[in-house]
Amino acid sequence: MKKYFFLLLFPLQLTAQDFSLTEIARWQKQSQNVTIIRDNWGVPHIYGKTDADAVFGLLYAQCEDDFKRVELNYIEKLGRLAEVKGEKYLQNDLYIKLIIDSADAIADYKKSPEWLRKLLNAYADGINFYLYKNPATKPVLLHRFEPWYPLLWTDGSIGAISTGSITNDDVNNFYLEGKAPIVLKSSINMFEENTTGSNGFAIAPSKTLSGNAILYINPHVTFYFRPEVQVTSNEGLNAYGAVTWGQFFVYQGFNAHCGWMHTSSNVDVADMYIEKIVKNNDKYFYEYNKKLLPVKEKIITLRYKKEDVLQTKKITTYYTHHGPIMGSQNNKWISVRGYNRSLKSLMQSFLRTKTNGLEDYKKNMSMLANTSNNTVFADDKGNIAYWHGNYVPVRNKKINWSKAVDGTTNATEWKGLHTLDEIVHVYNPASGWIQNCNSTPYTVSGNSSPQKKNYPNYMAPDGENFRGINAAKLLGSQNNFTIDKTIATGYDTYLSAFEILIPALVNLYEKNISTADSFFTQLKEPIELLKNWDYRVAENSVATTLAIEWAEKLNATIRKIYIDENEPDQVTTTKKFAALATTKEMILPLVEVLNELKNKWGKWQVPWGDINRYQRISSDINQQYNDNELSYPVAYASALWGMLPSYNSRYYEGTNKRYGVAGNSFICAVEFGKKIKAKSLLAGGNSGDVSSPHFTDQLNMYTKGKFKDVLFYKEDVDKHAEKTYHPGE
Repeated sequence: MKKYFFLLLFPLQLTAQDFSLTEIARWQKQSQNVTIIRDNWGVPHIYGKTDADAVFGLLYAQCEDDFKRVELNYIEKLGRLAEVKGEKYLQNDLYIKLIIDSADAIADYKKSPEWLRKLLNAYADGINFYLYKNPATKPVLLHRFEPWYPLLWTDGSIGAISTGSITNDDVNNFYLEGKAPIVLKSSINMFEENTTGSNGFAIAPSKTLSGNAILYINPHVTFYFRPEVQVTSNEGLNAYGAVTWGQFFVYQGFNAHCGWMHTSSNVDVADMYIEKIVKNNDKYFYEYNKKLLPVKEKIITLRYKKEDVLQTKKITTYYTHHGPIMGSQNNKWISVRGYNRSLKSLMQSFLRTKTNGLEDYKKNMSMLANTSNNTVFADDKGNIAYWHGNYVPVRNKKINWSKAVDGTTNATEWKGLHTLDEIVHVYNPASGWIQNCNSTPYTVSGNSSPQKKNYPNYMAPDGENFRGINAAKLLGSQNNFTIDKTIATGYDTYLSAFEILIPALVNLYEKNISTADSFFTQLKEPIELLKNWDYRVAENSVATTLAIEWAEKLNATIRKIYIDENEPDQVTTTKKFAALATTKEMILPLVEVLNELKNKWGKWQVPWGDINRYQRISSDINQQYNDNELSYPVAYASALWGMLPSYNSRYYEGTNKRYGVAGNSFICAVEFGKKIKAKSLLAGGNSGDVSSPHFTDQLNMYTKGKFKDVLFYKEDVDKHAEKTYHPGE
């Protein structure tokens, strides 16, 4: 299935493609229709005559702030990472190219409605104009951006790709025969392991002090994955929030009338099919409805860097009508049906930023093209709403769709899409609040939540987690919410998982460790400290250090947030583990922690803030961390243990301290009254330029959860303007 070609004379660094005088003149003319105002936080407020002008300015501003992240996102979606990072990324590139075909994106561009084609052209023009005006910026691969690129990635989610349980490990094993030198996990799995999702709250007027609805936007992603922007035009666009690098729509944010927060879930949007393959005369066929149909073959060309030379590998790949063959189980080929990019999805992503309230937003949601997200919503009319997913295929309810299903029969085919009113949702719940923390929708609004019995299992297999429990308790027990009170709720320091884990540990120690045991004296003081701990994080808390370091050594099953149909959820799994765990399973990990702390620090009594740090000293996408360089203490911890303000940190080679890599990124609380009131916070700062004052100007605020005022109205932006210019100036 493999053919190799070596381009020995092919240089890795291509010279920049020349831009024509006609293009340059067009860009220079369009730039005069765009004004960018940088406020005192470096946030770009883009004002354009048309939506296309605003998109042109938005992409130019993004490139000013962090071109390398804009470029890398599209290198990945083009399936070209191996050209930059080497052979070990071949499986990642093949995984992408199996499910995202550039030819399909180009075809969609050509048939796009005129309004969208203008935006796509403006997207490419804004980036290319930046490259023309900034020759010192050296792309690693993409020297000219094409207008069809956004149609490779039509959803702003970090986990926008869904292939059931298939990973690029499976692709590697099937097509590359395990010969890639390093096996990499798929991006969606890495996302789930490292960030464990997001939080979204909506609070109705009945529970706010002002009588206005409040929305809390709290995505958990890798740091610096999205900057903060405002993009405005004379055609009705006025969106503020977080935009994924290289995309032209505000992904999580608000306009003058409503706001939207997306959380990820495990709604079934992609399915695996077991194909029955027959080989006749060196051709593959698959059985379907008792007939043999030809397997489609497609050559996928991959390029990769090896010893500074680009090499080429051609792979023969296979497809049935379900989709690409992406792996095998028990020697049977597995195909995947999904909806990982589409013209309609990109249209929905942009158009929702111009909606003016619940009814208008419902019309947008009725496009049914969003595959990766739940939506928490609020508007200026006092409405709050929630949808668990959006694009949900209709299926046979008797089948467990989280497993590979029989591909030989039409009984397992999708039967259209569920309508908006058929998917799990809640509008204006009597409880007056909505929360989703990547948890079950059946506790989203307390007693006003949807009921599981009314929906098929594949629609919401998600279970409960400790964040969801904590959020529901806090929102249900309080009233008179303000923006500041909403932020304080979102920054609650309680780790609810330890309500279960710590008492179990203490019980095993007190019952099973005798005074004659060598562990008794060693553990006496640490156990007493944990026994009296209030389960709240703090910079000066030694108990937090012990608990987090210990919990990370326990059975990995208690860390699983995203579950499939009929699987026990995180809370159930943790309770079962705590009830059945042996003394060895509970006690020995704590002994390990004590010894490790003593080896690193000379004592085990190390406050959490001494270990848990935030460091931003480099603009590199994969920053290297250094204990000898400046860093800041952080009280917060991983969302895995019930922490609402997620801060995921870990050790790196050569470090005795843990450094944050993901969690809270762009956070915003917005109140929808006659005028918008909002406060926001961004990890580090809005610029990726280490020499910019906005590289770290929000860093210390971030470690303390101290928010800045959002400048939504132009008169306020003008008062705090740091720089006003047209793109290219």
